[in-house]
Amino acid sequence: MRTLKLRLGILTIAILALTAMSCKDNKKEHNNEDGHHTEMVVDNENNSDMNHDNSDGHHEESSEKVDRNVETSTLKNAATTPIIDAYIQIKNGLVADSKENAAQGGEALLTAFTSFDMSKLSGEIHREYMEIYESAKEQAEHIVKSPIDHQREHFEVLSTDIIDLIALLGTEKTLYQDFCPMANRGKGAIWLSETKEIKNPYFGSKMMKCGEVQKQIN
Repeated sequence: MRTLKLRLGILTIAILALTAMSCKDNKKEHNNEDGHHTEMVVDNENNSDMNHDNSDGHHEESSEKVDRNVETSTLKNAATTPIIDAYIQIKNGLVADSKENAAQGGEALLTAFTSFDMSKLSGEIHREYMEIYESAKEQAEHIVKSPIDHQREHFEVLSTDIIDLIALLGTEKTLYQDFCPMANRGKGAIWLSETKEIKNPYFGSKMMKCGEVQKQIN
């Protein structure tokens, strides 16, 4: 009987010991789970910020500038004139703070690109033109349907596209490449103008004279 009680006592102690170890292990697991959960929350918060930036940045994404290595052409090319004239129409609409005029310029630009004869372009020139065209077309489509603040975002990329187009194919027009240090959230942005006088399309009447002429084309 005493032996049975002793065995029961030993068994009880063993069970208690195993239970204590199990609770300790569960506590560790719980801590790990909490830590994992905290880590996931932080990651989700970061992902949320990234997703928020992407959602806000729909126009940023579609208006992201592309660096191209385009050799500058000195050709007096009249074929690019309708495209440039439509671009200038957009620019002047933004200068005048007119969403409607800028949108009309966007429609004119789409028409000008559609009418452009690509049959004379070949090889690398054709490939580079198509890259410029696809980007410019996207920007113009957004300018047609967007509020003026987003029109200005897309005009920034469009300006790079048209400058690259002129570098690639040339122009018969005399143009001025201008720069505003305050545009693009203080990073600066360029545009083309048909006049030497600074008229800022990124701010319009708010900062009409902000900017400087970087260079003359032709």
